Order: sequence, then C-alpha cells, then structure tokens
Amino acid sequence: MLLTPALAQTLPPLPEPVSNNPVLTTTIRGKTYIASFAGLGEGKTAADAHSKAWMLISGDSSWQKLPNVPNSLGHNSRLAMTATVLEQNFYLFGGYSVARDGTEVTQPDSYRFSVISKNYTKLPDMPVAVDDSVALAYQNRYIYLVSGWHNDGNINLVQVFDNFTQKWSQATPFSGTPVFGHAAAIDGNVMVVCDGVATALNPAGERSYVASPACYRGDIDRSNARKISWKAIPHPTGTARYRQAALPVSIESERYLAFIGGSTTPYNFNGIGYNGKPAEPDDKVWLYQLSSQKWRLGKTSAAVMDLRNLIEIDGVIYSLGGMGTGQQVQSGLRKQQITLLPD
Repeated sequence: MLLTPALAQTLPPLPEPVSNNPVLTTTIRGKTYIASFAGLGEGKTAADAHSKAWMLISGDSSWQKLPNVPNSLGHNSRLAMTATVLEQNFYLFGGYSVARDGTEVTQPDSYRFSVISKNYTKLPDMPVAVDDSVALAYQNRYIYLVSGWHNDGNINLVQVFDNFTQKWSQATPFSGTPVFGHAAAIDGNVMVVCDGVATALNPAGERSYVASPACYRGDIDRSNARKISWKAIPHPTGTARYRQAALPVSIESERYLAFIGGSTTPYNFNGIGYNGKPAEPDDKVWLYQLSSQKWRLGKTSAAVMDLRNLIEIDGVIYSLGGMGTGQQVQSGLRKQQITLLPD
C-alpha cells in the first residue's frame, strides 16, 4: 500500500538519533521504501560518526537494520555523503571520514543500493572524490555532482555519472564560487544551486570558511546532457544558509524548487559554527517559481538543519534525522508543512 500523510506522521522514529544522513524513498509495486544511510550520532564527536543504515517498508512497525555502507578505504564512518534516487535504486557518493584526531579524508567510492536485494553494488570511483556536494538525477539516466569539497578545498566541477554506460564524464563546470554544504534541486532540465561555504585567506595567510549567499540556475541542453548553461539569479534573502536541502514541489498548481532548513551559521560537524558560536536551524523556506523565474518566501512547521535530503510521501514533505534547536540530533520523521508568506 502507499503511505498516506496520516500514516506517515505515525511512522516509528529511527532506532537511534542521527544527523547528516542521506534519506531516500522510492515506491515499487505498491510498497514505499524509506532508507537512512550513515551520518552522525547524538554525541556529535568524531567517534559518533558511523556507516549504519536502516530501512522502513510501508506497513511495517519497525525499521530494518541494513548492512553498513561499505568503505573502500577501510574506515567505519562516513559524513556528508551525497545521494539520490535513480531507476528505483539509491545511489550514494563520497562523503568523508573523521579520525579521532579530527583529520578528515574525502572518500572516493560510490555505490548503488537495491531496496529489493538490500545489497550494495560498487560503482566506478568518482574522477575527483567529493563530499558535501549535491546529487541531481536527470532523464532517469544521469546523475550530476555539482561542486563540493575534495580533501583540501572546494572544486568547481560538475561530474556526471551515466547509468547506462556506467561511466563518468565532466559537464560544463559550475560558474559560481566553488562551495561545500550547498543545496540544489532539479525539475525537468532546470537545476538551481544555492549557498554553501567558500574558503578565503585572512590577512595572516590562514584559510577561513565563509558563507556564500549566491544562487545559480543551470539549464541542461536537451540534446547534450553534458552541456549546462549557467547564470546567476537573484538570491531570495541575501543571507546564505548552510546544509539546507531542496526538492521540487507543487503548491497551488505551481511548480517550485523548495529550499528548506539549514542554518545561517556555517558550522563544523558538531553543530558549532566556524566562528565558535552554536548554529541554530532556520524555519524559512525559499521557493523558486519555474514559470516566473522569481522567488517566493515561506515558513516551515519544523526548523531543522544538517540535512542531506528531504523526502516526499504522497505529496507531503518530511525530514528524517538532522539537528533541531540546540543542535539536538533527531530520530523522528518530521513533517515540513510549507506556509507561503505574503508577497
């Protein structure tokens, strides 16, 4: 059976709180599958990063424990992994591991997860390993990884995985400042990428992390999936958000790309800002209207940050896990009810 909004609100919480976890859903032969992969436990230390995974099937009263996300480098944790759905399978890319001394290493490996067999299949490694990137599926064939962090810095690459050939290639590079922790959504052949964190050198020559309040629209050439026409578009507020999530939605018969959650304070994996101040989640919603190419503003019913994905179940948007007020790591499914604000 399909999940209804009423049923979805009563779904059991995850077996344990987790943040920075890719959350994906698909429906196959009338059954809806929801899965959470890897992330950060409620202690929010390097030791709390893990590779655990769980899945819930419609009609079940509890989550199934899945095999841990594999790791070709032998690490037992993975944060900032990028993920999307293609052909009813879940695709997982990169991320990074954290050693106890705080050293972070970007993971090069990618996997396809089958919800039916519950198995991971290793994909060819990304040409350039990335974490804190975004993954966008197109034409039920291609997956775009836009910008992100690679070991020592951000990259401007748009890496394309072709699911038909199982090969990687490069699309038109991202024209904005390279960032990590940004958000993006795609509808048809139009993608919008917003915000994230860029790097800068301070007067002492040391690198610092700065919020990047900027949005870009990318139009994919319908005859060449590797050709993207990028252009800067106005920012909805002028204030960047970090680790929000985005997805296409329909509101009042209009199509939007909705950007939900995140924090206006860029932060390390523990929820403490690079400026030393605790980050707090934002309840504002930005809605890019595809027909008018303009922004509308809204609010959500549940402020949350540290997201990798949002899911939609029977027309209702939910977050699963993430951090709430006071950097509290969440375990439940939270309805993200959007209320439009007056123009």
